[in-house]
Amino acid sequence: MDLKTRAKKLKTDIPTLFLALRDKDTPLLAKILAGITVGYALSPIDLIPDFIPVLGYLDDVILLPVLIALTVRFIPREVLERNRRQAEGMWESGKPKKWYYAIPIMAIWIFIIVLVVKMLL
Repeated sequence: MDLKTRAKKLKTDIPTLFLALRDKDTPLLAKILAGITVGYALSPIDLIPDFIPVLGYLDDVILLPVLIALTVRFIPREVLERNRRQAEGMWESGKPKKWYYAIPIMAIWIFIIVLVVKMLL
Protein backbone atom coordinates (compact mmCIF):
# COMPACT_ATOMS: atom_id res chain seq x y z
CA MET A 1 0.00 0.00 0.00
CA ASP A 2 1.53 3.34 -1.02
CA LEU A 3 1.68 6.42 1.19
CA LYS A 4 -1.20 8.21 -0.54
CA THR A 5 -3.54 5.23 -0.04
CA ARG A 6 -2.56 4.96 3.61
CA ALA A 7 -3.22 8.66 4.18
CA LYS A 8 -6.68 8.32 2.62
CA LYS A 9 -7.38 5.25 4.79
CA LEU A 10 -6.38 7.24 7.90
CA LYS A 11 -8.92 9.88 6.95
CA THR A 12 -11.68 7.27 7.08
CA ASP A 13 -10.35 5.27 10.03
CA ILE A 14 -10.43 8.16 12.51
CA PRO A 15 -14.18 8.83 11.99
CA THR A 16 -14.77 5.06 12.09
CA LEU A 17 -13.06 4.83 15.47
CA PHE A 18 -14.99 7.88 16.65
CA LEU A 19 -18.26 6.12 15.79
CA ALA A 20 -17.03 2.83 17.32
CA LEU A 21 -16.25 4.73 20.51
CA ARG A 22 -19.92 5.64 20.77
CA ASP A 23 -21.21 2.21 19.65
CA LYS A 24 -22.74 0.08 22.42
CA ASP A 25 -21.42 -3.14 20.82
CA THR A 26 -17.77 -2.04 21.08
CA PRO A 27 -15.89 -3.76 23.95
CA LEU A 28 -14.58 -1.58 26.79
CA LEU A 29 -10.88 -2.05 25.96
CA ALA A 30 -11.55 -1.07 22.34
CA LYS A 31 -13.46 2.02 23.52
CA ILE A 32 -10.54 3.07 25.70
CA LEU A 33 -8.07 2.60 22.83
CA ALA A 34 -10.42 4.36 20.41
CA GLY A 35 -10.72 7.31 22.81
CA ILE A 36 -6.93 7.58 23.07
CA THR A 37 -6.50 7.27 19.30
CA VAL A 38 -9.20 9.77 18.33
CA GLY A 39 -8.08 12.15 21.08
CA TYR A 40 -4.49 12.02 19.88
CA ALA A 41 -5.50 12.40 16.22
CA LEU A 42 -7.62 15.47 16.94
CA SER A 43 -5.31 16.94 19.55
CA PRO A 44 -3.53 20.14 18.57
CA ILE A 45 -0.62 19.01 20.77
CA ASP A 46 1.74 16.34 19.39
CA LEU A 47 4.05 14.11 21.38
CA ILE A 48 6.92 15.40 19.23
CA PRO A 49 6.31 18.95 17.90
CA ASP A 50 6.08 19.15 14.10
CA PHE A 51 8.63 21.98 13.86
CA ILE A 52 11.44 19.53 14.77
CA PRO A 53 12.83 18.38 11.41
CA VAL A 54 12.02 14.76 10.48
CA LEU A 55 11.26 13.67 14.08
CA GLY A 56 8.27 16.00 14.24
CA TYR A 57 6.36 14.02 11.64
CA LEU A 58 7.34 10.56 12.87
CA ASP A 59 4.50 10.50 15.40
CA ASP A 60 1.98 11.25 12.64
CA VAL A 61 3.53 8.71 10.26
CA ILE A 62 4.25 5.92 12.77
CA LEU A 63 2.42 6.42 16.07
CA LEU A 64 -1.04 7.24 14.72
CA PRO A 65 -1.22 4.28 12.29
CA VAL A 66 0.02 1.96 15.05
CA LEU A 67 -2.67 3.24 17.43
CA ILE A 68 -5.32 2.79 14.74
CA ALA A 69 -4.16 -0.75 13.88
CA LEU A 70 -4.10 -1.72 17.57
CA THR A 71 -7.57 -0.32 18.19
CA VAL A 72 -9.05 -2.00 15.10
CA ARG A 73 -7.79 -5.40 16.36
CA PHE A 74 -10.01 -5.11 19.45
CA ILE A 75 -13.20 -4.06 17.64
CA PRO A 76 -15.41 -6.92 16.39
CA ARG A 77 -15.45 -7.11 12.58
CA GLU A 78 -19.21 -6.55 12.18
CA VAL A 79 -19.10 -3.48 14.45
CA LEU A 80 -16.11 -2.11 12.55
CA GLU A 81 -17.73 -2.62 9.12
CA ARG A 82 -21.00 -1.03 10.27
CA ASN A 83 -19.12 2.03 11.55
CA ARG A 84 -16.97 2.22 8.40
CA ARG A 85 -20.11 2.45 6.29
CA GLN A 86 -21.47 5.23 8.51
CA ALA A 87 -18.14 7.09 8.50
CA GLU A 88 -17.84 7.35 4.71
CA GLY A 89 -17.65 11.03 3.87
CA MET A 90 -18.16 12.06 7.48
CA TRP A 91 -15.09 14.33 7.71
CA GLU A 92 -14.31 14.89 4.04
CA SER A 93 -13.27 18.47 4.67
CA GLY A 94 -10.74 17.40 7.34
CA LYS A 95 -11.06 17.54 11.11
CA PRO A 96 -14.37 18.56 12.70
CA LYS A 97 -14.84 22.32 12.88
CA LYS A 98 -16.70 22.47 16.17
CA TRP A 99 -14.49 23.96 18.88
CA TYR A 100 -16.07 22.07 21.78
CA TYR A 101 -14.55 18.80 20.52
CA ALA A 102 -11.26 20.18 21.86
CA ILE A 103 -12.50 20.58 25.45
CA PRO A 104 -11.99 16.94 26.59
CA ILE A 105 -8.67 16.74 24.77
CA MET A 106 -7.39 19.94 26.36
CA ALA A 107 -8.65 18.79 29.77
CA ILE A 108 -6.64 15.58 29.47
CA TRP A 109 -3.49 17.49 28.46
CA ILE A 110 -3.93 19.96 31.33
CA PHE A 111 -4.38 17.06 33.74
CA ILE A 112 -1.16 15.42 32.45
CA ILE A 113 0.77 18.69 32.71
CA VAL A 114 -0.45 19.24 36.28
CA LEU A 115 0.61 15.70 37.24
CA VAL A 116 4.07 16.17 35.71
CA VAL A 117 4.54 19.53 37.45
CA LYS A 118 3.48 18.02 40.80
CA MET A 119 5.93 15.15 40.34
CA LEU A 120 8.75 17.56 39.57
CA LEU A 121 8.03 19.80 42.55
